[in-house]
Amino acid sequence: MKKAIKTDKAPAPIGPYNQAIMAGNMLYVSGQVPINAANGELEKGDVKEQTRMVMENLKAILKEAGLDFSNVVKCSIFISDMKDFPKINEVYGSYFTDIAPARETVQVAGLPLGADVEISCIAIV
Repeated sequence: MKKAIKTDKAPAPIGPYNQAIMAGNMLYVSGQVPINAANGELEKGDVKEQTRMVMENLKAILKEAGLDFSNVVKCSIFISDMKDFPKINEVYGSYFTDIAPARETVQVAGLPLGADVEISCIAIV
């Protein structure tokens, strides 16, 4: 059985997908770009600010499912420029205070809406 997770504290999907899907004891959170849920605008600031917005969007979706970053077991990070990796890594790492999840980071040719960073995650209950 699967259940869609939706919150207005994170941006609405920009396509035919859900913010997250709960399937059994697993939560699959769709990739989040730095869209401010309050105004629907893409965060166009520094990549650290963009990463913080992405992480706050993930946090809101996890919270809606009754979870937090301690439940996250896997993340995928997509970035437009590998030179930004240290800055993204600094902000990303500050959200994990216990055991950091497994992860990959890849540079891509482009991201939705021209964002510089997108992150998805998988969490367990």
